[in-house]
Amino acid sequence: MNNAIIQLLILAAVAVFLVFRLKNLLGTRDGFEKSAENTVVKIQEKRVKSPNLEIINGGLDHDILDHVEKESKAAQSLSLIKAKEPKFNVGEFLSGAREAYEMILLAFKNGDISNVKTLLSEDVKEAFSKDIERRKTKGLNTEITFGGIRALTIVDADFDQSSSEVEITIRFLSDLTVVVKNNKGNIVEGSENDIKVQKDVWTFGRTLTSKNPNWLLIATEL
Repeated sequence: MNNAIIQLLILAAVAVFLVFRLKNLLGTRDGFEKSAENTVVKIQEKRVKSPNLEIINGGLDHDILDHVEKESKAAQSLSLIKAKEPKFNVGEFLSGAREAYEMILLAFKNGDISNVKTLLSEDVKEAFSKDIERRKTKGLNTEITFGGIRALTIVDADFDQSSSEVEITIRFLSDLTVVVKNNKGNIVEGSENDIKVQKDVWTFGRTLTSKNPNWLLIATEL
């Protein structure tokens, strides 16, 4: 046997050794290995089922969740409102409600609601006017100092899908100094140095299909 044949046999033996070595290291595919495609699907499934996702009507909406509880009736109603009118924003609505509250409250307490009538429903306008007239009949004048709103919270929200009528109820906590004087200027109620916390629960309403974009104060309670 010449040297050439011996070298070929040695190379063949090395090749066989390498094949078995690689087989032991890498293994073989017998139908049970996880493919890359299956791995991607599993990851996607885990993401969908993640407990960190908060879903309302098919989508996250922190504009709602920042102001009401996720499982509340108010959250469901606000989601329906936004589905009907995508431009509606809860944060912007509350900002407008804050301004309206101060304007209406000061006008009512001071006995002149002429500048805020467009923000009042007919029922509220009538009730405010009667109370103002009662005070005038008794010769009473109210002086008020508004110290600001401590907090405002959405208490409830309703949406009638058949009529597109919306009602959102808000609780306000504000700092007020209220003094009631008679025609002679004598204080008959309150104190100029007494700041009290007033709680008001107001309901604002609007019909989404209406061309009028204004929300109206439709109900009040203490």
